[in-house]
Amino acid sequence: MRPVTKLAAAVTATAALVLTTAACGESSTESGSDKGVGLAFDVGGRDDHSFNESAARGVDKAKEELGVDAKMMTAKNNETEADREQRLTSLANAGYNPVIGVGFSYGKSIAKVAKKFPDTTFGVVDSVAEGKNVDSMLFSEHEGSYLAGVAAAMKTKTDSVGFIGGVDNALIQKFEAGFVQGVKDTNSKIKVRSEYLYPNNDKGFNDPAAAKEKAQGWLDDDVDVIYTAAGQSGAGSIEAIGAKKGTWAIGVDSDQYQQPGLAKYKDSILTSVVKNVDIAVFDLVKSVQDEKPITGEQRYTLKEDGVSLSESGGFLKDIQKDLDKVAKDIADGKVKVSERPSR
Repeated sequence: MRPVTKLAAAVTATAALVLTTAACGESSTESGSDKGVGLAFDVGGRDDHSFNESAARGVDKAKEELGVDAKMMTAKNNETEADREQRLTSLANAGYNPVIGVGFSYGKSIAKVAKKFPDTTFGVVDSVAEGKNVDSMLFSEHEGSYLAGVAAAMKTKTDSVGFIGGVDNALIQKFEAGFVQGVKDTNSKIKVRSEYLYPNNDKGFNDPAAAKEKAQGWLDDDVDVIYTAAGQSGAGSIEAIGAKKGTWAIGVDSDQYQQPGLAKYKDSILTSVVKNVDIAVFDLVKSVQDEKPITGEQRYTLKEDGVSLSESGGFLKDIQKDLDKVAKDIADGKVKVSERPSR
């Protein structure tokens, strides 16, 4: 196992998403199909260049390699629990199996809906949902973020770096905790700023303008490396960084250097903390097809390549040996990474 690896190339989709509804942002390759996977995105949708996109790649791979159909639906800003339950219920009622909720916001609704459909397998990314027919996909974001912190500390010229979180909740705090610890363990003199776009509103994952404004303010104050864990909002941060020479963005969830929608700024993307949601999604779909559905808590750690630091662009070459050593120490348990910020 290579401790720090490139993100595997994304599988090209075999069919385009062709249907969008105003009511729920629905997309389908074959509406009303009796077989296949039902995927419920978080806010930002498939093209968030982040974790929704990663989940979609897992479905694309399943369509290509397993021949399954798929139906994809997208959450909107400021949704209620009832909205999420309705979306999941509609997918299960239509016969999709498995039904997967992308994002911690689906945890409670998955647990509730799964009870009503005991013969359907459900999956949820970034949350634990109770149920004998539920696969809870959890990732060690703090470990990957620690490596990002090490990279930031070794690349900063101003000794001032920053972390922007989309929403101040337990999940995104894992990203902050790992990043800050990685920076401080590398060079305790470096100043680390940490702020969130919203305290408890999922709009934090779908507000690029807010992230751009936050990043711009920091850049004007000599912060030269910014790590943003905020879904689609991160595109705004990357845009601001791309406009200032000599500064670096650190992407999240997907290898953002490789995202077509961010190609204009790729030379400013130092690396990305990759969360292999696509692998977890594909594994669940395949297990259902094989009639041996995965259930329970599945933890994807750095040691298992569940998270990694992308090498796209070659900007880490001069420090790669250092990063590899740190990654090995984390995998071997020599470095313990906190999941909660010390604030």
